[in-house]
Amino acid sequence: MSEIPRGRCETHDGDTHLLRFVMPLPHPMVRVWAAVATPEGLPRWLCAADPLEPRLGGRVSLRWPDGGTAVSGRVTAWDPEFVAEYTVEPPYGRIRFHLEHGEDGGAGTVLRFTNEVRGTWELKLDRLAAWHDSFERLVEALEGRPVDGAAWSPERREHLRELYARDEAPWPKWVP
Repeated sequence: MSEIPRGRCETHDGDTHLLRFVMPLPHPMVRVWAAVATPEGLPRWLCAADPLEPRLGGRVSLRWPDGGTAVSGRVTAWDPEFVAEYTVEPPYGRIRFHLEHGEDGGAGTVLRFTNEVRGTWELKLDRLAAWHDSFERLVEALEGRPVDGAAWSPERREHLRELYARDEAPWPKWVP
């Protein structure tokens, strides 16, 4: 597994999944904010955002590079420099980036990410693996390294999915 802390999931009502990642990043908040909340920063590691109206209730359209999957929605929370939340069409749902000052009081940032989606156990695994993969790209982008989408293989995502499947199995885990 990579340096990205493993995401976790809470499931409610059988098919509502709340995916969470908490990542300490050694970068100033202003730099992380630019990566997660601007039309210039998002394509460097995740997807194109056009339009992205930076205000509560603003329009947002996200287009992933995986063949052009596009979803539209609204900005459902906006606190400049701290919270950017986008609620878009399924299967992506509510996507929230919450930034805090580093825990040690230094120049770093803690990114608390939440994605609320409705769907099957399989969709939950797909989303956990996809977000983990995306956050690996975020780290690369924040460190100033060019992110080449072609370098991220379906095999890598499948490997991540298998790791999450072991953690998130809906049956009791048997340990020999």
